Amino acid sequence: MALSNKKHRFSSVQIIVLFYVSSVLISALLLWLPVFHNPGVSLSLIDALFTASSAISVTGLTVIRIHEVFNQWGILLLTLLFQIGGIGIMTLGTFFWLVLQQKIGLQQRIWIAIDHNRPTLSGLVDLMRNILLLAIFIEVIGTIVLGSYFLWAGYHTEWYTAYFYSFFASVSAFTNAGFDLHGNSLIDFSQDYLLQIIHMVLIICGAIGFPVLIEVRNYFEHRRARQRFSFSLFTKITSITFFVLIAAGALLFFLFEREAFLQGKSWHESLFYALFQSVSSRSGGLTTMDMSLLSTPTAVMLSVLMFIGASPNSVGGGIRTTTFFVLLATVFAYMRGHKDVKVFRRELAEEDIMRSFLVFFVAISLVFTAVMLLLWMEGLPFEQVLFEVCSAFGTTGLSMGITPELSTPGKLILIITMVIGRIGIINLLLFLKRDERPTQYRFPKERVMIGQ
Repeated sequence: MALSNKKHRFSSVQIIVLFYVSSVLISALLLWLPVFHNPGVSLSLIDALFTASSAISVTGLTVIRIHEVFNQWGILLLTLLFQIGGIGIMTLGTFFWLVLQQKIGLQQRIWIAIDHNRPTLSGLVDLMRNILLLAIFIEVIGTIVLGSYFLWAGYHTEWYTAYFYSFFASVSAFTNAGFDLHGNSLIDFSQDYLLQIIHMVLIICGAIGFPVLIEVRNYFEHRRARQRFSFSLFTKITSITFFVLIAAGALLFFLFEREAFLQGKSWHESLFYALFQSVSSRSGGLTTMDMSLLSTPTAVMLSVLMFIGASPNSVGGGIRTTTFFVLLATVFAYMRGHKDVKVFRRELAEEDIMRSFLVFFVAISLVFTAVMLLLWMEGLPFEQVLFEVCSAFGTTGLSMGITPELSTPGKLILIITMVIGRIGIINLLLFLKRDERPTQYRFPKERVMIGQ
């Protein structure tokens, strides 16, 4: 048989995916090195791989206590990994290309477009610059505010410790990484509402999407110049869906837990418990309560919210808010007898509708497979396994406490789920896509019975 002379070339999507996979492997090896550990502490390779995957995917699920294992250099390394996973490899790559005064060619622009889910190649360099500047600005403000508050409230007495903790907390919250240095997330601060508000603002800024943040900034610039400005359809859909899900999650949390976890608590305690958990389920991963105390309806509800995840082109994962909106809009349009889906005096493209249903189907299949395998291998309660898998896929990081107890195969399943949640379903499908072979013929069409 004659061998083909055609060389295999990786597609742009495959290169981006390989970038992230390589980042996870390299980060795991670095985190495994004793130089980043506290004296006398060792870390197994599988736990280093799990931590690296959770950091690069900005998930927050952990099998270790960060402050007990890593020294200050290890903690700084983790914050760098949050940046890589949160604002994207290509954003940082663009920054270094600009610093080195390198020309950003067509191939690099294609990588940027894929990494940030952009349909066009125009304006990508400016977009990367805006994303980087916005991220730095928000994280610096968060560090200053949190550090000053730590000192003022007496949580830390030394300025270096206060601002070191605030720097890690600010980056972790904005990138929705969900890691903490206290060992129990924000449970110790469940009565500190101001600290919770600061974290919620940072989480929302990271999860709502960079295009939305940029448009909001442009809106204020136009308003200052007394110029007319119109928000894009993407920003309208994203913002409405994002905040409606937060409100719905908080309301359902209150209803499901008022006779359980919230019983005997004041109205303001109930409000902040419900609101913080709902905001954090977008992709934040921080919590002010022990998740193992949740009732089954609340655990399932939060699993759904984590499965939906954050907005596109944000630091979060999941199927994304726009996907969820398009699914609902399409179903309601069909129920009203409409063939087209119209929102805000615009008509949604058929390709976007098809992609939404494709993402939903593949995501459901992925979560179902991971849950089924973990139930088979680990023998844990269904709601806990579902919660952990949805947290991994949504790159959220909320946990009911079962992750450290998983076997090595169980940890590998969550690692794969976290990485897929970060790179996205569309990129996963394009990564697996085979070269298209044009056909010179078509078959006759025939209808089939659907649904009943």
